[in-house]
Amino acid sequence: MVIVQKFGGTSVGDLERIQNVANRVSKTLKEGHKVVVVVSAMSGETNKLIAYAEHYTSTPQRSEVDMLLSSGERVTAALLSIALNAIGHPAVSMSGRKAGIVTDNVHTKARIESIDPSAMRAQLDAGNVVVVAGFQGVSEEGNVTTLGRGGSDLSAVALAGALEADLCEIYTDVDGIYTTDPRIEPKAKKMDKISYDEMLELASLGAKVLQNRSVELAKKLNVNLVTRSSFSEAEGTLITKEENIMEKPLVSGIALDKNQARVSLSGVVDRPGIASDIFTSLADASVNIDMIIQTLGHDGKTNLDFTVPKTELLDAQNVVEQFIGKGEISEASYDENICKVSIVGVGMKSHTGVAAKAFQTMARENINIMMISTSEIKVSMVVAEKYSELSVRSLHSAYSLDQ
Repeated sequence: MVIVQKFGGTSVGDLERIQNVANRVSKTLKEGHKVVVVVSAMSGETNKLIAYAEHYTSTPQRSEVDMLLSSGERVTAALLSIALNAIGHPAVSMSGRKAGIVTDNVHTKARIESIDPSAMRAQLDAGNVVVVAGFQGVSEEGNVTTLGRGGSDLSAVALAGALEADLCEIYTDVDGIYTTDPRIEPKAKKMDKISYDEMLELASLGAKVLQNRSVELAKKLNVNLVTRSSFSEAEGTLITKEENIMEKPLVSGIALDKNQARVSLSGVVDRPGIASDIFTSLADASVNIDMIIQTLGHDGKTNLDFTVPKTELLDAQNVVEQFIGKGEISEASYDENICKVSIVGVGMKSHTGVAAKAFQTMARENINIMMISTSEIKVSMVVAEKYSELSVRSLHSAYSLDQ
């Protein structure tokens, strides 16, 4: 088997941890597999390099930032290669460029366009471990680029796809995907398997284990993804195609997102295109809209409620004020003391009454639901932030996820 293993910043945080990674790779090699390792920079290194750049200016050229930041992963890759050679496993380190990762030319958040795996294949065939610096590539013009937040996960998944690897293992400081955040509900259980779609929903709804972009890419390239801990031998969670999961649970997990704010617009002029004008202006200001509710007012006016990330509320307010100034919105109010709690599960597709149970659970706990949005495999509810943890625990119990 060809296995791609990715180790994040905490897993390679110091020289001792890099040695632990070398020992773990050694174990995989002794099982008879070919291994490609993708590494992040040592924890804290990227922030340190950014601080160096900002010592001179708060707006360093992005192309130079990429050149600087890409060094962090190359240091780790070289050190791990040295450690592997020292314990008798021939290994070679590669930058993103040498690994054949070609990206677009958008510095600090490039997208992978193609991968030529021939150099990696040649090294694997020669019996070497290939250690690739994650988070980076090279543009068509030959400039060093970086892939943005979660970029090393993305590198690993893309390389696994290009190499047609049997498995891509993402090693972090947690040992898998849980039914909900164990810090909120100690009875949360680790899942053995979860579908790409469920993982995408959980990741977008606040579960922090994996980034959306890497799960999306794994689904597109049909890469079997395992997330597991680099500090224990525990089996991780397999993220795979829905048809690879025999027992499809009704609800797989409960997600909580506290980075939400509610915008309530009243007395919106009820004319064709008003919603389009408001939401286009918000999009132009790079404000991400999540839930939207429109209710009919009176006297030719309507009311609009929507949610945005708390970090983008100020930008949203600026846009809304322009419409108030033009007389197209009477007044607006903003509420940051809310959260979004969601239930996710592919089993919802074929069962009725799943949403009803969620609403009954909230009613029983006397929790008022302000907004609701649903998809084929998700029900999301906006509630007051003070009820966030109670909501999670109650729903977790209602769907017997602690069994």
